[in-house]
Amino acid sequence: MTLNLNSPQRRLIALRMEHGDLDALIDQASEKRPIDELMMQRLKKKRLALRDQIARVELELSPDEPA
Repeated sequence: MTLNLNSPQRRLIALRMEHGDLDALIDQASEKRPIDELMMQRLKKKRLALRDQIARVELELSPDEPA
C-alpha cells in the first residue's frame, strides 16, 4: 500500500510520531533538576493538541457505522 504524501493516513502517521517524540522529550525533561515548569506546561499543551489532531484524523478515516 503506497500512501500519498498528503493522505490522511500519512498525516496520522506523522502526528503519532510527533506525539511519541514529545512524550520522550517530556520524560527526559522531567528527569532533569530543576524542572522548567513553564517549558513542561508548553510541551504538555502541545502534546494534548497533537492528541486532538490525531483523534480528528482517526475520526475522518473511520467509516460511518450504520444506524
